[in-house]
Amino acid sequence: MRLSVILPVLDEAPGIEATLARLQGLRAQGHEVIVVDGGSQDDTAARSSPLADCVLVASRGRARQMNAGAAAARGDALLFLHADTALPEHAVPLVRAALRRRLWGRFDVRIAGRPRMLRAVAAMMNLRSRLTGIATGDQAIFVSRAAFSAVGGYPDQPLMEDIELSRRLKRLGRPACLRERAVTSGRRWEAMGVGRAIMLMWRLRFDYWRGVPAARLASRYHAPRTMREGAE
Repeated sequence: MRLSVILPVLDEAPGIEATLARLQGLRAQGHEVIVVDGGSQDDTAARSSPLADCVLVASRGRARQMNAGAAAARGDALLFLHADTALPEHAVPLVRAALRRRLWGRFDVRIAGRPRMLRAVAAMMNLRSRLTGIATGDQAIFVSRAAFSAVGGYPDQPLMEDIELSRRLKRLGRPACLRERAVTSGRRWEAMGVGRAIMLMWRLRFDYWRGVPAARLASRYHAPRTMREGAE
């Protein structure tokens, strides 16, 4: 099984080289790393080029970027990785074993950061995902190419694309919920305040569940970030 690791990026120059450096062992084993830039204003693409098999430019938006990466991928399976997330050790054999029995899956997550509450947030995310069969992007979703194509890839929406993909994939079968942990940055939780971030995400998920369009939710999700930037 050849794995294609797809990273949607936007203005990730400060950390993209460290992220890609962790994936060089996979490339040495014959797996593929694809970076899809959504129109960065910094030199993310230039810094990525020596450390990736392919650097693409696509319309901004994680769903569109990940679909563009999937279209260019040559692997038998796809793994979607955020630029601020690190895979666990031995990720490839874990994915390979999981895809022998399931069509898709994800890892547990650990959120790196100083607030102790982040540990509880990660634990709740992992438990909720295990109970519902819904994965988030922080959990490094992986899927067979055939299953990804069968559900039409990521939906073209600006938020909750990982939830909607999970819903579609669940129609084909439940995910492999691996207990090995991907480690993701807690930077957005700390910037907003952990308690405030938890409340915002729960409200957004609830509203999405009851049918509020993703475009309306996206404006609410980005509003706190806009307010912070305006205050700086």
